[in-house]
Amino acid sequence: VQLQASGGGLVQAGGSLRLSCAASGSIFGLKTMGWFRQAPGKQRELVATITSDGRRDYADSLKGRFTISTISRDSAKTTVYLQMNSLKPEDTAVYYCNADASVLSKWLNYWGQGTQVTVSS
Repeated sequence: VQLQASGGGLVQAGGSLRLSCAASGSIFGLKTMGWFRQAPGKQRELVATITSDGRRDYADSLKGRFTISTISRDSAKTTVYLQMNSLKPEDTAVYYCNADASVLSKWLNYWGQGTQVTVSS
């Protein structure tokens, strides 16, 4: 299973970015997909997740702000998006895609390669 993340970049504070992550490979099924981020010198933290039936969850520290951004999946449920609005410099981090995928009836957790988001003040 490969998770290909894209959409990161440099944006000014208050701006927006839309991250995408496409799953490919010999996938039998996909359950929860989501985004995590890791800022320099900090631990990787949850941003948001979405289940195969559309239930969304956001990190407690981001609720109230990132709920104005949206995590979503395409109709095939193999691509997950994260629309981030009103970005702040503290959102600067490498954003990683994550997915629970089934290959040959075995469920495993996979990580994408990460995409850099830099928010300038």
